[in-house]
Amino acid sequence: MARLEEEKSPETCKWLLAKLPWEVEMAHVSWSGNACFASIGSQAYAVPWERPLRIPAKGEIIIYPGNIPHLQMGGEFFLSWGPCSIACQNGNLMGNLVLTITEGLDKLEEYGALVHFGGQQKMTVELAD
Repeated sequence: MARLEEEKSPETCKWLLAKLPWEVEMAHVSWSGNACFASIGSQAYAVPWERPLRIPAKGEIIIYPGNIPHLQMGGEFFLSWGPCSIACQNGNLMGNLVLTITEGLDKLEEYGALVHFGGQQKMTVELAD
C-alpha cells in the first residue's frame, strides 16, 4: 500500500493515475544504490518538475520524466528500497515524488534483493479498493 503524493506532485500523480492499472518490469539500478526502476521511455516527457528530489527515502517512488537527453535517454519509475540517490552514467538525476509506501516497508529489502539477484520482476500499480 502506498500514499499518492498529490500535494507534492499533483501533475505527476495525474499522469500516473491515467496509466492505472499499470504493469512495469522492475530492474535493479546500475548507478544509484539500493533501488530498482522501470524504464518508461518518453511516456512522461510532458510531466513538469514538481519539487524534484535526488535522494529518496526508503519506500519513496519517484518519476524521472526523462526529458533531459544529455543525461539519460528516457524516463524512469524509481523505487527506493534502501540508501540510494538517483543517478546514471552521465550524472545525477532528479524526479518527482509520486508514491510513498505506507505498508510493507519491512518487505522492501527482500523485494530489492529479489530484483537484484533474481532479475527483472513484474510490478503492478493499481488503486486499492
